[in-house]
Amino acid sequence: MDSWQSPLSSRYASKEMSNLFSNATRFGTWRQLWLNLAIAEKELGLPIPDEAIEQMRAHLKLDEEQMRLAAEEEKRRRHDVMAHVHVFGLMAPAAAPFIHLGATSCYVTDNADLIFLRKGLDLLLPKLAVVIQRLATFAEKHRALPTLGFTHMQPAQLTTVGKRATLWIQDLLWDLRNIQRARDDLGFRGVKGTTGTQASFLQLFDGDHDKVEALDERVTQLFEFPYALPVTGQTYSRKIDIDVLSSLSSFAASALKIATDIRLLCHLKEVEEPFEKDQIGSSAMAYKRNPMRSERICGLARWLGNTLNSARETAGGQWMERTLDDSANRRLTIPESFLTADVILTILQNVSEGLVVYPAIIARHIAAELPFMATENIIMAMVRSGGDRQDCHERIRVLSHQAARVVKEEGGENDLIERVKGDPYFAPISDRLDALLDPASFTGRAPQQVDAFLTKWVKPALEPYAAQLASSGRAELSV
Repeated sequence: MDSWQSPLSSRYASKEMSNLFSNATRFGTWRQLWLNLAIAEKELGLPIPDEAIEQMRAHLKLDEEQMRLAAEEEKRRRHDVMAHVHVFGLMAPAAAPFIHLGATSCYVTDNADLIFLRKGLDLLLPKLAVVIQRLATFAEKHRALPTLGFTHMQPAQLTTVGKRATLWIQDLLWDLRNIQRARDDLGFRGVKGTTGTQASFLQLFDGDHDKVEALDERVTQLFEFPYALPVTGQTYSRKIDIDVLSSLSSFAASALKIATDIRLLCHLKEVEEPFEKDQIGSSAMAYKRNPMRSERICGLARWLGNTLNSARETAGGQWMERTLDDSANRRLTIPESFLTADVILTILQNVSEGLVVYPAIIARHIAAELPFMATENIIMAMVRSGGDRQDCHERIRVLSHQAARVVKEEGGENDLIERVKGDPYFAPISDRLDALLDPASFTGRAPQQVDAFLTKWVKPALEPYAAQLASSGRAELSV
């Protein structure tokens, strides 16, 4: 109540993502790293007692008292890693001489970060798949519902509500690919020493290079990473952070586009995001139904997109084997990027599960614009009936301007078709005018494109997430 809290963790993000970047997870992972290092060193011949290994294994989790002791030690030593080495040693006294043996602080901090990056991406991927699946259901349902297409935010040729949704889904499929690639490309920093030369471990193993290499490989194997980075400085290259946050930043652009489109459609009253029974849209204007979920997505997406700049500058600003100006920055950008992406996906799922379409409003908007769009069809029909294209074009031009004047200057309805029907020149096609104005005839292959896209692209992309999709419930927002 009396101190600032990040809204990402206190208000929006899931428990799973918040827990991943918690102190309990971080420091528990450090202990697991120390344990696996000791296991590998023992396997390769260092005289580490079994009791030391067992005591370390028995105290991987920290309680509140251990967290308090570590905080006090860090305040005294001004070094977070050494504070936790000390406390871990108190809990596992037989292991105290061997904890962190040969390692530098980045053995635990950087390897832990890589573990968190991988786990964070593993949390995001199925959530993204769920959003894609929900939008695919929406697209399929409205595959053939004609609606005004817009270019330059001006009415253009008709499309369908479902076809527009496929544009959103295609962007998200690229995000699914990019995030999966970033996840699969992650390697482990491994066991590299203070400047990446492994000098301390070479000394531990009496100059045996093969054992040092085996140690690096074994620790990497224990954490189930596909490979250890071949070379590092003290830290892993911060370009890895760029790779990961780039995939999240790209997703942010997709989310921003989708939510912006929905906001514009809400303005047109053609589509509406979920609006709960007791929800209040405005403190003053009781009638309002503001698209607050999509607005929240837009605000968070702008934030997420910009975290990439920080990662880029951090990577480019590292000196030689490393400097410490990355530390405070990464404590903010990495957790908050993942928490923000997590929040956006939850809101996107909630929105996609509750989108409401208003066909009557859509039809009204089509009716206001379709007569103008149909003029080319009318001209072509007249030519097929023996008319002269140039004469027909001029008559349509004059009637169109008259109808436009009624709409723009008098606020009336578009009466172009009535004018065409009343002109004897168009008598040869008068019985075909209604058919020429059927909105479905203006949507081209949009319904078929939706079907093919869902079958050939979306379905295969979602197959790896079948189990998560089957068990996923509806997304509920806490606030």
